[in-house]
Amino acid sequence: MKTNPVRAKLKRGEPSVGTWLNLPCPMSAQLMARTGFDWLNVELEHAPTSLETASEMFAIIAACGCVPLVRVPVGSVENIKRVLDCGAWGIVVPMVNSRAEAETVVKAARYRPIGERSIGGQLHSSNFATDSATYYAKANEEILVVVMAEHVDAITKLEQILSVEGIDAVFVGPNDLHASMGLAPAFESDAPQFNDALKKVLAHAKARGIAAGIHVANAEQAKRRIAEGWQFVAVSSEAGLMLGKAAEVVKTLGLGTGQAAVKY
Repeated sequence: MKTNPVRAKLKRGEPSVGTWLNLPCPMSAQLMARTGFDWLNVELEHAPTSLETASEMFAIIAACGCVPLVRVPVGSVENIKRVLDCGAWGIVVPMVNSRAEAETVVKAARYRPIGERSIGGQLHSSNFATDSATYYAKANEEILVVVMAEHVDAITKLEQILSVEGIDAVFVGPNDLHASMGLAPAFESDAPQFNDALKKVLAHAKARGIAAGIHVANAEQAKRRIAEGWQFVAVSSEAGLMLGKAAEVVKTLGLGTGQAAVKY
């Protein structure tokens, strides 16, 4: 059975860098899987990607030697069970704002005795290049479980959330975290409450032996966050990278409207 190098890196205290896949396109997933990112996260929360298309993307990413992750729309048993059974190597769960919600995530993602994930499917073992019996025996050691701290409620309850056994990483969604504070969405800001929250996430994650993660807009921000101690770092998205480069070319040629490209 293949091992999950991203989970292994995080457990060793090393950084792991990836990006988001916002486009429901297996071909773009195949191209992005060859670029050198450690992992690619298929977006199901804010994108039109179907589960069938996501399943194809998981298989392609895994076959290319990259790690396929997925952000589910919400941390329900149904969502988590289906994406893992369809071949994702890990989940990113949005808006985990309480211990009870964190417990639901782990129960759905881990087999017994840690969780209560049900048995079934074929694609999960195929993407790990093994048989079903081996997958069931070893999946708890390989599946990456990431909960998102992207609301002030999560920050206030962080100690309880991270006390749940089976969580590998806590990931800050800076846009939503800013919004929950009554601030304009942004990857970064000088707002004291935002930066205090980041310090709290780092401290609590370190105390629990859990990797701290964050979404950033570019490579420069990624390098700075890694130096601060963030391990699970997402840089923009395939759409953001594409549009950013296109905007750079258009600006250089004096074309277009000058409208800023999205970064996420």
